Amino acid sequence: MAQSSVRGEGTRPRAGQAGGPDLDEGRHDGHGGRSDGAGDGDGPRPQPRGHGRHGGGGGRRRGGGERPRRRRRILRWSATVLAVLILGTAGAGYLYYQHLNNNIKKDKLNIGDEKDRAAESKANAAGQTPLNILLIGSDARDTKENQKLGGAKDTFGGVPLADVQMLLHVSADRTNMSVVSMPRDTLLRMPKCTDPDNGKVYPATVGRLMTNESLGRGGPGCTVATWEKLTDIHIDHFMKIDFSGVVSMADAIGGVPVCVDANIYSKDSLGHGSGLKLEKGTTYIKGKQALQWLRTRYGFEDGSDIARAKAQHQYMNAMVRQLRENATLSNPGKLRSLAETATNALTVDEGLGTVAKLYDLSSELKKVPTKGITMTTMPFRYVGARVEPTEDATKLFRLVREDISLDGTNKKKTSTAEKASSDPAAEAGEIGVLVQNGTRTTALGPVSGRATTVSNLLLGKGFTRTTADTTTATSAEKTVIRYPSADLEGDAQKVAKSLGIPFGSVKKSTDVSGVTLVVGADWRTGTTYKAKAEDDTTPDTAEALNGAKTDACMKVNPAFTWS
Repeated sequence: MAQSSVRGEGTRPRAGQAGGPDLDEGRHDGHGGRSDGAGDGDGPRPQPRGHGRHGGGGGRRRGGGERPRRRRRILRWSATVLAVLILGTAGAGYLYYQHLNNNIKKDKLNIGDEKDRAAESKANAAGQTPLNILLIGSDARDTKENQKLGGAKDTFGGVPLADVQMLLHVSADRTNMSVVSMPRDTLLRMPKCTDPDNGKVYPATVGRLMTNESLGRGGPGCTVATWEKLTDIHIDHFMKIDFSGVVSMADAIGGVPVCVDANIYSKDSLGHGSGLKLEKGTTYIKGKQALQWLRTRYGFEDGSDIARAKAQHQYMNAMVRQLRENATLSNPGKLRSLAETATNALTVDEGLGTVAKLYDLSSELKKVPTKGITMTTMPFRYVGARVEPTEDATKLFRLVREDISLDGTNKKKTSTAEKASSDPAAEAGEIGVLVQNGTRTTALGPVSGRATTVSNLLLGKGFTRTTADTTTATSAEKTVIRYPSADLEGDAQKVAKSLGIPFGSVKKSTDVSGVTLVVGADWRTGTTYKAKAEDDTTPDTAEALNGAKTDACMKVNPAFTWS
């Protein structure tokens, strides 16, 4: 692939290429550390945000002659989070010890701009609502323990990165759970965020930043806002974890089984690697060895972050099975140790700020059978050293948003999106409608006069306050009707019904000031709208892994084997 022209996006050594020393597989300038610009161009590096929630004081010294900092990579701590969530399967009563509440740190759920927020999920016909939880792993070196585990002495107390981001979606009927990992090198435009502690405003970016930088723009609430802006999926809760939790959790459980298809030693002559050393086959790992597994990039497959994500999915699936099946967790002492360590490591939104609320959530999650859990990675393509979402990613987000299972067993449900609004619609002649031409595609120009044609259709159906926007030709893959507030939802649905447009294409959006119909590329001709049948299968590029798969085994790079 040709090198991207986007400034500030760097280069990534591919499999077989040499890179600089990376002793602890931590942050690294050439492998997905902080981008040096506020957008695609040059700009100042984020500065330390002070003591407390976001990573403590201190930080990087700066200067023109300063030696480049080594960026240390971290792992996905989401296994720890999932462990906390399903503790209810092993001893519910214990979780109500009130003193554990004091261990849990809390933060604002969403500190982004209102216009970027996704509409809340609607209940299905049975009154059930999906749950969306963002799992965040911070690389903060804000304690001596995290510093020791994470290395990188020069980053102690610096601005933390959200190097782990996984969206956990629990279906409304609790029959399935989908997990979507986003590579930390993903380039996105960030929304405006306001730090709840000091009121500092981080403007929306014009250029793109790596997604892991969202955490340094006011806290986890900005990471939540960034996800909502990208996916249009409403996030109900977040859970953030740090380095120390994985080590203590793995010890408390008694080990997690993982598999490699050959002997592996993640270390080379240049110092690359986590130090993980395992024999071929299945090994129960705990403590620091579990940390090494989750951090290993050099040694798995092509040495990329994507291979590391696969290893983390394997670990998470195995940990879930251990927590549900391992009889040792019936020991109150072990449960106590597990809960103490986990709650000490957690930062959650205010809606999850007590042990009782965490237990209520765990009760919902444990309803999902292991075979109903599907782990995926956001489909992407390379942009120089970084990555960006693809069309398959857009499809994956839609499946999650529409509560369609990723395991291939459940067909699309009549749900949330198809439910008629409780807001009564006005008479057709009282509803103002703006019609826009969105028929342009990457391959085809816009169809001239399309907005006027559809506007005349509405006029003929009694919508006398309809006007065509003849000044703008936009691009929309599908025809959509947008409305700005709940009191116009019924009106928007009435417009949709008159044209045969499904309610699933009626969307709340603060980008419009009234009911707005965008005629998409799926309606370039004719006067009758025919909704295109959508493919609801999970894209192959999502690398789906089922939670019940017990024979998953990581492929070892031949350059990192031993005998």
